[in-house]
Amino acid sequence: MIPSLIFHSNSELLEGPVFDKENNLLYFVSILDCLVYCYDPKTKEILSMYLDSPVSCVFILDKKKIMAAAKNGFFEIDFNTLQKKFAFQIDVEDSVRYNDGIKDSNGRFIIGTMGYPKVREKAGKVFSYENGQYKTIIEGTTISNGLAFSKDDTILYFIDTPTKKVAKYFYDMETGEVSFDSYVIEFKGKGSPDGMCMDTEGMLWVAEWGGACVSRWNPLNGQKIEEQKLPCTNVTSCCFDDKANLYVTTAKSEDENNIYGGGLFYIELNKL
Repeated sequence: MIPSLIFHSNSELLEGPVFDKENNLLYFVSILDCLVYCYDPKTKEILSMYLDSPVSCVFILDKKKIMAAAKNGFFEIDFNTLQKKFAFQIDVEDSVRYNDGIKDSNGRFIIGTMGYPKVREKAGKVFSYENGQYKTIIEGTTISNGLAFSKDDTILYFIDTPTKKVAKYFYDMETGEVSFDSYVIEFKGKGSPDGMCMDTEGMLWVAEWGGACVSRWNPLNGQKIEEQKLPCTNVTSCCFDDKANLYVTTAKSEDENNIYGGGLFYIELNKL
């Protein structure tokens, strides 16, 4: 399956794709450009909103309405009106920024941090935010990245990229607390795990930074099932649309010939 290039605007670091299956809309961010995008696959329209600090991920609220996590706080963005407003901030150090996030079935925002502008070992955390209250659920991370829930919401899978592993945490939906169980996947090749998502069969799809691919893994036995190659080295994250096909974000690399880095791709896994 050959990936299709959907969008490219010379971004250094595209990230955080999230698909709204109810309204058939894709959201993603250009972290260092401080931009949030809304893409309509039917009309091919792409809208963007600028925030005044690096923006890492989004949480879907309603049709064309999202919560975006920027270094300077969380902002509600309405792509119907192209308006934005400050919502809240978590008390984090000035030397970190937010990175990947996910919303649980109860509506909590779960989001990790990492050192910024310089990555620092174990300077990050993973927070849980609900109804104006927040707490730390994972400590001592370096590059907090991919988050994915099991189908029954009892397990939270998490990637701290430098470990080159996917960690499994038991998740309590009532309290939002986690407890570490084990590492279930280890990457031994060139690629390091970045963002990830889960398919309908409970398998994890992981974007590989430095690996030029998205790979599919069974978290129950740690086995790699397949991989989908991308025409650029640094693959940052992925998500499924309503047809069980993949949107994939990428970043630039030091290779001058790597002209597609920083693009948004579509991989048609299922031709309906």
